Amino acid sequence: MCMHFSFQVMFPSTLLGTGENWTLMKTISVTEYLNYEAGKFSKSKGVGVFGNDAKDTNIPVEVWRYYLLTNRPEVSDTLFTWSDLQAKSNSELLNNLGNFINRVLSFLAKPPGSGYGSVIPDAPGADSHPLTNKLAEEVGKYVDQYLEAMEKVKLKQGLKTAMSISSEGNAYLQESQFWRLYKEDQPSCSIVVKTSLGLVYLLACLLEPFMPSFSVEVFKQLNLSPEQASLCDEKGDMDKAKRPWEILPAGHKIGTPEPLFKELKIEEVEDYRKKFAGSQADRLEREEVEKASKLAEELKKKATVGGKKQQAKKPAGEAKSRGAVEPEISITRLDIRVGLIKKAQKHPDADSLYVEEIDLGEGDCRTVVSGLVKYIPLEEMQNRKVCILCNLKPANMRGVKSEAMVLAASSSDHTKVELVDPPQSAVVGERVTFPGFEGEPDDVLNPKKKVWETLQVDLQTNSDLVACYKDIPLTTSAGVCKVATISNGSIR
Repeated sequence: MCMHFSFQVMFPSTLLGTGENWTLMKTISVTEYLNYEAGKFSKSKGVGVFGNDAKDTNIPVEVWRYYLLTNRPEVSDTLFTWSDLQAKSNSELLNNLGNFINRVLSFLAKPPGSGYGSVIPDAPGADSHPLTNKLAEEVGKYVDQYLEAMEKVKLKQGLKTAMSISSEGNAYLQESQFWRLYKEDQPSCSIVVKTSLGLVYLLACLLEPFMPSFSVEVFKQLNLSPEQASLCDEKGDMDKAKRPWEILPAGHKIGTPEPLFKELKIEEVEDYRKKFAGSQADRLEREEVEKASKLAEELKKKATVGGKKQQAKKPAGEAKSRGAVEPEISITRLDIRVGLIKKAQKHPDADSLYVEEIDLGEGDCRTVVSGLVKYIPLEEMQNRKVCILCNLKPANMRGVKSEAMVLAASSSDHTKVELVDPPQSAVVGERVTFPGFEGEPDDVLNPKKKVWETLQVDLQTNSDLVACYKDIPLTTSAGVCKVATISNGSIR
């Protein structure tokens, strides 16, 4: 069986400004199915992680809620993977949302001379501060998009939109260089800090339907009561959300800042993957071991009889036996790795080809020739991480020897092509894996066996822009590989 989601959607008073804690349920939202790693959830077989299992892990409930809602199968089946959970927890919750809120509150809490002693400063002139007005314009658009998504019960889109406000906040802090403004231009620093605090409050309100205990903790650190929080005025307007420097009053003293999320480490993820693999995975592993042992024993018997190597006799009319048993065509036979394009230039003798020098952690770069000129500008080919198929037989392409292949996705009509992007924090040279599939790659793929051609037909992007083999994502230690915009495209 797969996991099937249905949500009863209720909107909190912080959004609507009502006098009650919650409005009445207005919609039941039913989704498609959530699959688990390489297969399906099965309670009877012990495959997958269920509510009681999640409770027994040390992963906070807010991480579970966030991941399941960002991965919510609203229009098509989606896949739960431990590596994706880790990537989203570390990059989106810890490094994006948690980092933004903690930077703002911690800076405000510093003693006078290096901060504001936990007291919110006044911010006259915020209306005419160019960077702040630019931020407010973007935030206003996101708030409108959020409300529209939530009214239509597009929870996944609503959550994504709210998280975009956190990304805008991080970019605002970085561009303003508030730590320098404190010493060089304190009035401007006060505008940035007060505006950022308004975004913290805004995020606590918008994310309450998704992560309620997160919001409670943020309000605690702001030294505010969640019950009294609202983005609406007495008329129900939300203009205040579009002027974030006006959300919190000057002179208010915040509470004690604390980190909101912690890193989910790879060894923890591996432990959980093994723990919840269940009897199905154990059985598959035993079957593979038994199959390999049986095959080795049969080969040994054929090769040696009475201490002497002999060839087994073939029945009359049987075709000539091959010298070795051909391994099963499995995705693990592909050696796909994370590479970094160090340099890309036009092929000297072919207008449609690029020649790239790609670092694969081997010491020397590999030369790769790609037919991407009419699809991807040369400047976008420079200094970027890509997924590289490393064990194709080298080929001479218009006088240049190509030693690997860059993976890219193409649209159904082949008019658009995009590179498959590993996460930015993926390690150069690490092998891209497929959860649930174990095995070593071929040293070099034999072109006559058509291994790549057989497997390539099942490489595609899904509706969430994740690069997959069938339904299994191309996975690195930092998370899954994706493309920018092409959904349901072929990867080659």
